Amino acid sequence: MKKVVVYGASGLVGSYILETLLNNANYDQVIIVVRKDLNIQHPKLKTLIGDFNLLPEVVKDIPIDEVFIALGTTQKKTPDKKLYYQIDHDYPILAAKLAKENGAKAVFLVSAIGANAKSSIFYTKLKGETEQDIINLNLDHTYIFRPSMILGNRKESRPLEKVFIGIFKLINPLFIGGINKYKGIEASDIAKAMVNSANTLNEKVKILQWEEMTALLK
Repeated sequence: MKKVVVYGASGLVGSYILETLLNNANYDQVIIVVRKDLNIQHPKLKTLIGDFNLLPEVVKDIPIDEVFIALGTTQKKTPDKKLYYQIDHDYPILAAKLAKENGAKAVFLVSAIGANAKSSIFYTKLKGETEQDIINLNLDHTYIFRPSMILGNRKESRPLEKVFIGIFKLINPLFIGGINKYKGIEASDIAKAMVNSANTLNEKVKILQWEEMTALLK
């Protein structure tokens, strides 16, 4: 039986990760670190509330086996690029570092298609640097999930994104062969793929895109 910590449990993918882990018999404790209580009751769930700036104290001396990270923001919510970088890069790195110090052997990270530390585009460069810095922490297993369009119903209103999701659902069948990595994928399927991958950890570093994620759903 394993103990796991989840960051980003209030978000779309993170909420499905939490639900999937709570329903998985391989885990006897699921810890979430959130800024405010999510009002979820479950015998396996432990909720830690605190600011990420105080993260070292919030998770101090809590032994875990794995860490799932689904932290992220949007340009609309966080127009300040410095703060954006802190949320999408600094917090995930710190979360993974502290998890390793607490005994975690594996990290599972939600990134994005096209992540590239050498990119001239802020978002893809940011995601690439986050991936690389987590890989450099040298956990036994680092599994990075790179979805394209994430499908699903978010709590907050994103009218433009809903339009894009509708378009993606229509054109998804057109993405075949070498471009199938650009297919949209349900947030619930990303979560299932991440949790299922923990059952067969056989690589030091693994990048999973649409094809690899959907293969884990079978």
